[in-house]
Amino acid sequence: MTPERITKCGPELASPEGIEAQTCVLAEGPDTWARTYYRNATGQELDAFLTLMAPGGRTVQVRCPVAAQDEPGTCETPRERGEGKATAYTAVAEFAGTGEGGSTPLLLRSGSNTADTEGS
Repeated sequence: MTPERITKCGPELASPEGIEAQTCVLAEGPDTWARTYYRNATGQELDAFLTLMAPGGRTVQVRCPVAAQDEPGTCETPRERGEGKATAYTAVAEFAGTGEGGSTPLLLRSGSNTADTEGS
């Protein structure tokens, strides 16, 4: 019997510059991980930084290069043995231009929070 997969995704977001993303927390059996789905229509290479935040303040972060092409892509963290319920985890993906220092503006931040959470 295959373990049940749990997926908690935030809203699909788009920036005026042309990056679209949706970020999710996934759990299957004892494992939990984060994944972001994206499309880069900016015409430039970008860096994505995907962070999975676990209960108790533990984080896992990966950097994924995002090619300058208008094709769907994904980036995900390694699977980790989960601690508690998957709903206690959150994930955030940040997309920025490549380069050093202040020349790398943040173009989009996408989170695993659901659209019905408080705040705006």
